[in-house]
Amino acid sequence: MADIQTVSALVTGGQANAGPPLGPTLGPLGVNILQIVTAINEKTKDFEGMKIPVTVAVDKKTKQWTVEVGIPSAAALILKEAGIQKGSGTSGATWVGDIKMDSIIKVAKLKIDSSYAQDIKGAAKEIVGTCLPLGVKIDGKNPKEVTVEINSGKWDDKLK
Repeated sequence: MADIQTVSALVTGGQANAGPPLGPTLGPLGVNILQIVTAINEKTKDFEGMKIPVTVAVDKKTKQWTVEVGIPSAAALILKEAGIQKGSGTSGATWVGDIKMDSIIKVAKLKIDSSYAQDIKGAAKEIVGTCLPLGVKIDGKNPKEVTVEINSGKWDDKLK
């Protein structure tokens, strides 16, 4: 049976390198770290600047490896959509960004597989709920207002 060791790390999209956390963990396994880092950067380049969970699986005997890339956190995706580096830090008091409902739906579709929501509508409400502590409005509105709109069916045609 194959002897597989997995290494999980949080890397910055498109900027993984042979330093910690990857290098020191992969080095003793005798694999080409630069090849792995290059593969990670290729797979995460669309998430530049965002923290991305990655898992590298190495077969200790054959030295063959695979890289799996996770989905960034909802908060990281919202900040990317809003074009900002970090949330407001003062939830509900300071607003630092504004995104479109289309961005909410885009993030909801990315996160649906890791969500407890039954459908896109539920996932969208989770994403809207994440906007509030970040200080990000949706179409100029407080996320609480948008949740009421979603519940009332206003966005049902888009949330299918």
